[in-house]
Amino acid sequence: MSAQPDGDAASSSSVNGIERALEVLRLFGESTASTLGVTEISKQLGMSKAVVHRVLTACRAQKFVELDGKSHRYRLGTSAMYLGLAYLDRLDVRALGHEILQGLVQATGETATLSVRVGWSRVYIDQVVPDRDVRMVVQLGRPFPLHTGASSKAMLAFLPAAERAEYLTTHDLVRLTTATLTEPDALSAQLEQVRERGYASSFGERDASAGSVAAPIFDRDGHLVAVISVSGPLERFRDESEQAAALLLTATQGLSHQLGYVAGKSVANR
Repeated sequence: MSAQPDGDAASSSSVNGIERALEVLRLFGESTASTLGVTEISKQLGMSKAVVHRVLTACRAQKFVELDGKSHRYRLGTSAMYLGLAYLDRLDVRALGHEILQGLVQATGETATLSVRVGWSRVYIDQVVPDRDVRMVVQLGRPFPLHTGASSKAMLAFLPAAERAEYLTTHDLVRLTTATLTEPDALSAQLEQVRERGYASSFGERDASAGSVAAPIFDRDGHLVAVISVSGPLERFRDESEQAAALLLTATQGLSHQLGYVAGKSVANR
């Protein structure tokens, strides 16, 4: 008679398998590549190829990933899409903000986006783009650090002081372009300016080809719930930024008021 694993051992093995599958799916979500190969995943996550293959086989069976028959590489599948859309559909601020994005695009002729915080990252959850040949388009669902670009800085600036300090002192302030600010004291001073004027601006800090302005949305308790931005090609947007910022502030303040926010109650002041 063969020995059978006890309940605790089986449970631990099952949890480990789930954790590995989630790591692989998260890598797909964070990658800028449309497909990933077994060797590539193995190197990036430090897993053996055999483990990666087993994980992908299980994910493929549930349609979380799909296999490209020609390249033998994997991409996210329909189940991942349905899960992501279900998450987005349950965010009320996304429904409320979409009409505002449309209005900003109509008024500025540039792209408008909506972002929320996910852990120590910022994620685009909605965008409206203008009907013109040269325009900015963002990738929904991709995480970005909180110190790069207007939307991220608007988010970081209006977090509680303790959380801002924690981010600046414990996180690697990576440089995404030559314009990215990575010195903690200088960044802290810039965030203070953002709080004073109510919005953040960026000219090539996250994307070297883009300029943007971004402002926060607050709930009735003064907590940051989202950030809206207006962005366009860098050289064109330089001359448009001040007008776009004025329109943006009117829009975000109106939405914050709709959510019950009273001016001056932001937790960023605490």
